[in-house]
Amino acid sequence: MKITIDVDCTPEEARHFLGLPDVAPMQDEMMAELGRRLKSNLASMDPEILMKTWLPAGLQGLESAQKMFWSQMGQAAARAGKPDKGGGA
Repeated sequence: MKITIDVDCTPEEARHFLGLPDVAPMQDEMMAELGRRLKSNLASMDPEILMKTWLPAGLQGLESAQKMFWSQMGQAAARAGKPDKGGGA
């Protein structure tokens, strides 16, 4: 046997019927706080400040990669210019 009961109510009515708390005021407060924090963080996201913060680290990384590349190329060129030590003629 199968019994089906359809209840037509809003989520607020269902929460009240089941004795669950109304969290809408807390959600509104949290969203307002989130909005305030987001606005304050966006103010500190000035592109000029971000570039000054990120660029020096990026340039140092690029410079060290370039030094490593030229060092490897120099070592390869030095090895290519030396005669073979295998005892050949």
